[in-house]
Amino acid sequence: MPSGNRKGTRNRRPARSPSDATPNSSPEDGRGRDPNPNGGSGSPVLEILVVFLAVYLLQGVAAFAGAMGGLFVLAPPLTDNPWTIVTSVYAHGGMGHLLSNSVALLLFGWPIARATSRLRFHLFFAITGALAGISQILLTDAVLASPLVAATGRPGVLGASGAVFALMGYLIASNRLSAGLASFVDVPRWVAITVFVVLAAAVTLATASPGVALVAHFAGFLLGLFAGRARVLHVGRQPRY
Repeated sequence: MPSGNRKGTRNRRPARSPSDATPNSSPEDGRGRDPNPNGGSGSPVLEILVVFLAVYLLQGVAAFAGAMGGLFVLAPPLTDNPWTIVTSVYAHGGMGHLLSNSVALLLFGWPIARATSRLRFHLFFAITGALAGISQILLTDAVLASPLVAATGRPGVLGASGAVFALMGYLIASNRLSAGLASFVDVPRWVAITVFVVLAAAVTLATASPGVALVAHFAGFLLGLFAGRARVLHVGRQPRY
């Protein structure tokens, strides 16, 4: 009789078609995941731009109080104001300097930020910028200490150019084309290092202008190339840019 199966039919859950599945219903194959590991919580690039602006405003206050150099300018000896190793990365020498680095950050940082986590991006930016600034100070100090060079002072450095050049180098070394060529051609390590150094020197000289921290640009770009080759910002199965 029809009434005999009514209870079982009533308790039976209807089968779901593939179209009813939620975007996260198949985590084992990765489909439906957000390709951006930052999710909807914003971009680290925009966060850094906000920090740029905030620091620039603070620079005006510090300059008025006579504390600009001690707070934001990386200068020798590095042990005197060690916090400037980081703060100098986000400080700028003028509105033009700020705008140029902001545009470059958007251009080179945006595709990288979409393929890595917020923490990794911020750490990469701060560390490479700090190392680039330190390189500029140490090499300049060593040159000025040479008896062959007439010392004219020990200039400081500030700006995000070293970190921006690191992002540029990372983007060049880690993109799909570069990775594809590296997988097909077995290049000795010394050849790869030589190519990276020559490329970093060429890019540095091509962007040279008076008052620019060339050593910081070179160091940042070289760090970015090596980091991109090692794909240190790669997260999980994120697509390459």
